[in-house]
Amino acid sequence: MTAILHDGSTIEFTTYGPAGAPSLLLPVNPAPAVEGPETDQLRAWGADPALGHSLTQGFGEHFRVIAFDYEAQLQAHPKPTTLTPDNLVADFLAVADAAEASTFAYYGYSWLGLAGLQLALRTDRLTALVMGGFPPLDGPYDAMLQVTEATYELAGGPVSDQPVEPGDWDSTEVAMSKAQAQQFLTLYQSLRTFDDHAAQSHLSCPRLCIAGSADNIQYGERWRNAYVAIGEAVEKNRSRLEELGWTVALLPDLDHMQAMHADKILPIAEPWLREHLNA
Repeated sequence: MTAILHDGSTIEFTTYGPAGAPSLLLPVNPAPAVEGPETDQLRAWGADPALGHSLTQGFGEHFRVIAFDYEAQLQAHPKPTTLTPDNLVADFLAVADAAEASTFAYYGYSWLGLAGLQLALRTDRLTALVMGGFPPLDGPYDAMLQVTEATYELAGGPVSDQPVEPGDWDSTEVAMSKAQAQQFLTLYQSLRTFDDHAAQSHLSCPRLCIAGSADNIQYGERWRNAYVAIGEAVEKNRSRLEELGWTVALLPDLDHMQAMHADKILPIAEPWLREHLNA
């Protein structure tokens, strides 16, 4: 099954789970991981190559999961000047429409968690939001703009074949084309004036935030010394978020890669969604 996105490109999606269950929009690759050097490298960095498959299967026990690999689509069909919050939301709604989901919950992690917040601000079709790996208050928008500006400058250049020590973010290579990097620069430029404090009064659906307490990255000069504080922002604002209606789950001592694993997300998000969606 396919949906047509804002730039005219198409994206494949699959549905999984009970047909009559509440729908859950899930921007992940639902296919099992294919073993090889790439998956070995992902594991070395703390990632789970089978993450999308595990999330789809796990959430699919009680929800009608609509899974679509939006990140892969962006790599195959870059949107260098049009990946704005409005168009991002339009793409997600196009997938929901193609899947005949008049209402739906959403789970996203990292910048796709950020995308979920923008989605919640632009549609009344959202029944619940699970925002992982990105803080709902005091999000690192300026720092991510610094990182994406540096990424764009480095993109399209030669890439060394020398192995990088897992966790050494300053030495990572930018294996992106200019167009692939520019789309994320466009996104964060569009969010330069976004006020996530003012946005809170416009949110009405049930909301869950999940983050690792150690999810904070200090980049070096190559990345303009950006400091991306995610766990710190959630911890600092925890009481305020709860006052605003958020449920907050801060995972002790986990960094960005560790906190996104399915065995960390599912035990929190799945029962929370069932409770709020009566599934």
